[in-house]
This record gives sequence, C-alpha cells and structure tokens, in this order.
Amino acid sequence: MAFAFVFPGQGSQAVGMLSAFAGEACVRDTFAEASGVLGYDLWQVVSQGPESALNATEKTQPAMLAAGVATFRLWRAQGGAAPVCVSGHSLGEFTALVCADALEFAPAVELVRFRGQVMQEGVPAGTGAMAAILGLDDAAVLSACREASRGAALVEPANFNSPGQVVIAGEAAAVERAIALLKAAGAKRAVMLPVSVPSHTSLMRGAGERLRAHLERLSVRPPAMRYVSAVDATAHAEPADLRAVLVRQIASPVRWPDTLRAVSQPGIAQVIECGPGRVLTGLNRRIEKRANLSFHALEDTAALGAALAATRGESHA
Repeated sequence: MAFAFVFPGQGSQAVGMLSAFAGEACVRDTFAEASGVLGYDLWQVVSQGPESALNATEKTQPAMLAAGVATFRLWRAQGGAAPVCVSGHSLGEFTALVCADALEFAPAVELVRFRGQVMQEGVPAGTGAMAAILGLDDAAVLSACREASRGAALVEPANFNSPGQVVIAGEAAAVERAIALLKAAGAKRAVMLPVSVPSHTSLMRGAGERLRAHLERLSVRPPAMRYVSAVDATAHAEPADLRAVLVRQIASPVRWPDTLRAVSQPGIAQVIECGPGRVLTGLNRRIEKRANLSFHALEDTAALGAALAATRGESHA
C-alpha cells in the first residue's frame, strides 16, 4: 500500500520524548551523531531536560530533527518500506528532506541550529509573540490581522493548521490588538503561546537572508521521493528550488490543510506522523475525512507496530 510520511515541528517537543525507543541502537546512534555536530549531549537534553533548555529554539530545532530522523531510521530498521511522499510542518520540512536523501543528516543538524539562532536574533528579545486562534475561519483571522497591523506594529497569520485553527504571530502589541478583535468577532479561544519568535511572518525575512547564505554552501540533492512543501502545498525537486523554498519558508505561513490534501493524493492509504507526539495526526483527522485514508503517529512501540501492519495490509492486534 502506498503511504506518506509527515514530520512535526516545534511545539511537539517534550522532555522524555522517544523514551519508548531509548533502547534502540539506531535511535541512540542518531542522537550521538547529532551531539557530535553540536558539541553537547543532545540525548541528555531530550531525556532529562530541563524543559527550558529543550525549549530554547537553538536546541529545539536540532532535537526535533534528530527525533524525526531517528524514528524514520527505526521504521526502516523494523522492515518498514519507504514512503512515496514526505512533507513536514515548519521545521519538519528539514526532517522530511533528510529522510528523502536531499540533505545529509549531520550538515542538516548544523543548518537547523543556525536557523534557530537567526530566528531568535531576528527580532529583539521580548518583542515578538504568537497566539492560537480557535473557532474562526481564515478570512476572519486575516481581516483582524490587517486591522491590528494598522500603525507601526505587525501581526500576520503564521500557521493555517486546520479549519478553525490558525496561529497568528508578530510584534507583541499587534498580536494583543488582534486577539481583542478576534474575541469580539466570535473566536472560541485566543491563547498566547509560550514563544517569543514570530515564526513564519515577514518579520523573519532578515533571518531568511542569513539562512540563504548558509544554504548556498550546503550540498542539496533531488529528493528520492516526492516532497511537498508546506509553503505552497506543491512538490519541489530541483536543488536550487529546494534552497529557495527553505528560505521562503521561514517568513511564509504554514499552509497545512492544503499541504495534507496534496500529500494524501489518490492512491495514498496512510499518512504517518514520524516523530514525537501526535499533533499533526490530530490536525490531519480534522482536515481530511476520506473513508479509505487512515492516520498513524509513531509515538511508541505499539503505534509503530500498528502502522507497520497497516502499510503491509495486515491486521494488528
């Protein structure tokens, strides 16, 4: 059966993630390889914390990359077939490209560490904000962001996650104004997120240019399988195009519903979340309700076994 893999981004990390797979050699070897690049024990940060260390952007991004790649390597070591298509949410796009053999793992670890650094440095500390908006359509969120951005401060949609769930980001004052407007417009919830970097907004364009210079020095190959970017829900394959997409991505909103629909094209029977948690799986089930499409998250050994069985057309007790 044909299936696709999707890879989570920041927000899915947690101290103790991948503990179910801690005894697997390919998992520990992956983290050892990443630690060698970073110069510190990444597995210790992931398994013991503290949470504040794991949630620092420069550490979160390598940790999520290593977690996704380790889970993918475990899938393959357990006899799992290669997916026909890959994609990722935000940082997860880098993981998807490593698993599709477009990027080498070790250089990608340094790349995403640098990405986290330039994102953190892209706006003055404490001036950025993000908030999750629940219960309004995309048009209402866009309208409120435009209204709240009149003046000096800016707020924009950053993640279109699922119908009725949009994350906005920008300068803190504008985000607060947008929240007030969205509550007045009938939002069920508007929740400030514990993130200070306004990811996927035009405020990150400077960070994108710094990332561009880094990417120009990096070896990039055509992916070994179909890769769909969440920037535009479109397949990309040429190395120069991949570099350009990764630069655009840092300052462009994540368009997950469109991306999932592009990934789960006819012929795809399963969409499997590869990495810690099941955030994307929850979103996917709200977006795509096709009867012959199932969703899985490789969060523990039982879930791994169930997904392996599903892709082989087997029943799983």
